[in-house]
Amino acid sequence: MGPSDSGKTHLAKALGIVACNDYKVEYHHCESYLEGMVSLKETDYKKYDRKMTLLSKLDLLILDDFLPHTITDEREIKVMFSVLEKRCEASKSTIVRSQREPKSWASMILNDEVASNAITKRATKHYTVVINTKSAN
Repeated sequence: MGPSDSGKTHLAKALGIVACNDYKVEYHHCESYLEGMVSLKETDYKKYDRKMTLLSKLDLLILDDFLPHTITDEREIKVMFSVLEKRCEASKSTIVRSQREPKSWASMILNDEVASNAITKRATKHYTVVINTKSAN
């Protein structure tokens, strides 16, 4: 996490590109990814289920621009929890890139303390990297 234009996306993509040499990797813009997964779940559950199974087998999943806006759709919250839960259960790596600190996520997830706590615990399970930029004087 870090401020806008601090290189978060560049770093996440660079890590993903290097990882592609030896591992299965996917990169997604979080907001459009969630919208697509919710739509897929509603229109073709079998395909959604296969996609979720594949996600748990990926070595690295990169979710870029996590929580730029409040998630008000409970279906998106459920999908996000499911993705992170499956990846934790499978001990797979996930990079969640955000401008917001995890402690502020609760107010961004429908003000649902239980869901936001569960998502935050899974998204920040091992490490949180903060990118600080020096101000130009």
